[in-house]
Amino acid sequence: MTDQERQELLNELLDRQNSGGLKPKDRFDIPPQDMPEQDANARRRNVSEVALGYTETQARIEAMRCLQCKTAPCVQGCPVRIRIPDFVGAIAKGQYGQALDIIKENSLLPAVCGRVCPQEVQCQEKCTVGLKFKDVSKAVSIGRLERFVADRADLVAQPDRGAPRGEGVPPSRVTVPAVAPSTGKKVAIVGSGPGSIVAAADTRRAGHEVTVFEAFHKPGGVMVYGIPEFRLPKAIVQDEIETLKKMGVQIVTNVVVGRTRTIEQLMTEDGFDAVYIGVGAGLPSFMGIEGESLVGVYSANEYLTRANLMKAYRFGSGADTPIALSKRVAGVGGGNVAMDAARTAVRLGAEKVYLIYRRTETEMPARVEEVHHAKQEGVEFHLLQSPNRIIGNDDAHATAIECLRYELGEPDNSGRRRPMAIPGSEFRIDVDTVIIAIGNQANPLIRQTTPGLEFNKWGNIIVDENLHTSMPGVYAGGDIVLGAATVILAMGQGRIAAAAINADLAAKKP
Repeated sequence: MTDQERQELLNELLDRQNSGGLKPKDRFDIPPQDMPEQDANARRRNVSEVALGYTETQARIEAMRCLQCKTAPCVQGCPVRIRIPDFVGAIAKGQYGQALDIIKENSLLPAVCGRVCPQEVQCQEKCTVGLKFKDVSKAVSIGRLERFVADRADLVAQPDRGAPRGEGVPPSRVTVPAVAPSTGKKVAIVGSGPGSIVAAADTRRAGHEVTVFEAFHKPGGVMVYGIPEFRLPKAIVQDEIETLKKMGVQIVTNVVVGRTRTIEQLMTEDGFDAVYIGVGAGLPSFMGIEGESLVGVYSANEYLTRANLMKAYRFGSGADTPIALSKRVAGVGGGNVAMDAARTAVRLGAEKVYLIYRRTETEMPARVEEVHHAKQEGVEFHLLQSPNRIIGNDDAHATAIECLRYELGEPDNSGRRRPMAIPGSEFRIDVDTVIIAIGNQANPLIRQTTPGLEFNKWGNIIVDENLHTSMPGVYAGGDIVLGAATVILAMGQGRIAAAAINADLAAKKP
């Protein structure tokens, strides 16, 4: 559909809306709007955002596909219960500021969530339109609409579209939430990821003195070190950090809580009345196979941190910590992190990038969109295969990966069919780099240095329904509680914890 055809369709829909309204059948007939994207060949050599965002015309057409269901099943699919029909309806009317206000009642990071949240297994999975067509890809594109309204409202000068923010784009108009008069209470936020940002904002709004402690030299957590620029421009994250600073939140980097300061020291020596632990789950898992210690074998955490936080894609022109140039790369895993690593390897100049996964594409936990983009960019998928060992040369550098072929058996505890190795099916793939992306665990540092804190067998902090831990005045949320989860779930936990902190501090006598 051309731009002119879209405009003609929008005009027709507006006329029908004004003359008697759109019936459900009319809305079912509206074609879903495809997301504009960078050309696949062009984006292989840049880190600019792949998805370009809806135009205003596209956004309003897509919003008109919403049935405005009274039961709002999409809201039930949203972890933070955004009033989805209301903000989508506002977009249909061209009321973008109102739409953003509705979203921000429940979500402080719409530009982030609109880009990286798995809407297809949350709000969009429940969408009546998608259920009508028995295809979640035909549901109303709630996430894309959320991104549109966030970009539209925040950009300085984008008259007709919600274009992405990236390097060189003028800074956004930052709306600073009101802060209540000082309570004299101090709150420490450990970590600066999405849940911590929400917890910091909500506790600061209550009038508390808030300090965020970040282990890295830049705040933002996984949004900065883990998610690539081509999926989430770092300028967007920086906007949120600047909002916190303008609210009066102090952000202290290069502080490893558990080493630089312990939780107990924050409370007894530094005088914090409450501590929120939102450090994520940043300890990478490995397979335990021969050759994982060879040169050229990375965890996805290290690889993506070098590429994203340390700007390795600027090889030879300002990278803080470069990555050795690779010709043939094997990524191991089937989640979003594996896709991020493989697609990053493409942009770093690899001639061949393989993605090795022991199940089929149907069982892949990665978002459908990410799989689609990886294939477009030339990543070769090796399915029903898994590494058996990594082979190195006399210099202890990886030269090949030996894999076994698999077949699927009965479902396991995850509901997915169990992969079963085929004896004698070994084969080799020549590579010089291997990226292990099979998941993360909780970092044991805080557990080792905080004797009064209770953990489960996986190393996650145990909390109650209000995210209180076993230590008085200490709260926790996000991946350190849930295990590896999503941005929106971490945000939801940050909000719950902040509400509990505010209530508990208000109940304390001065």
